[in-house]
Amino acid sequence: MNLTPEIRDQVASEVKRFAADLQLNTDQKEKLQNAFQSARGKLGDYMQQHPNVTKADIGKELVSRRAEIRQHVVGFLNADQLKKWDTEIVKAKEFLGQHMA
Repeated sequence: MNLTPEIRDQVASEVKRFAADLQLNTDQKEKLQNAFQSARGKLGDYMQQHPNVTKADIGKELVSRRAEIRQHVVGFLNADQLKKWDTEIVKAKEFLGQHMA
């Protein structure tokens, strides 16, 4: 997934805003960071193992990683945080879907 520097900056700003909205404690921040690093590593492994992968295939793989992260965050986010999480994930899917097409 090749995003322009402008899109990457926009994504980074949104992630920071979203993290602030969640009001995570230190333990939650660490757990979320670990979940993202694990998913990112698995996606990188997938792309290395499949050098001719299509954007559609990457999209499918991203969906499976999102489900993994969702399962993980249920374990440490409270109900309010989880509601915000789900709302923001919908926005992220729409945003990234537009830029992967």
